[in-house]
Amino acid sequence: MGRGRVELKRIENKINRQVTFAKRRNGLLKKAYELSVLCDAESSYREYLKLKNRFESLQRTQRNLLGEDLGPLNTKELEQIERQLESSLKQVRSTKTQYMLDQLSDLQGREHMLIEANRALTIKLDEISSRNNYRQAWEVSDHDQQQTISYGQQHGESQGLIFQPLDCNPTLQIGYNAAVSEQMNTPSHGQQVNGFIPGWML
Repeated sequence: MGRGRVELKRIENKINRQVTFAKRRNGLLKKAYELSVLCDAESSYREYLKLKNRFESLQRTQRNLLGEDLGPLNTKELEQIERQLESSLKQVRSTKTQYMLDQLSDLQGREHMLIEANRALTIKLDEISSRNNYRQAWEVSDHDQQQTISYGQQHGESQGLIFQPLDCNPTLQIGYNAAVSEQMNTPSHGQQVNGFIPGWML
């Protein structure tokens, strides 16, 4: 596969421009030598003069644009160089502005993607949080129910220990006491002696 056709336009980078010129100059000299061999010396010399004049003109224009060798120039040439500089500056600013706008558009697209991803993560986090809260509430309810059941069992056992049935005395007789009855029937010593009945017995 051969190299594609190179678009002919001015190279903006100064270093790349000088490197390209150095490489192309050797090629131009080589081609001039080949032309001198293939054709007569007169035609090759004319082509060489054209290339030399073009090269010197480009070098002089480059120095003038860099602010060098401006002494021999008249007012019209200085105005022309100024217009060229302004046009070049406008082109550079336009290219830089377009580059910055492209970067801004790219960053805005990334920001939109990040916002959407953040929104999706927030929704997922809310779902997980609500699920965990429901599970914790279920576990707390189950734990309270178990504690209620355990408390009821313990309360019943404590009541069984406190409120035990009393053992009944089968010999208990209500309303009749043999000893008291015998004492009441037997006359007291004071009554037998004096024949006097105490007041509490009346």
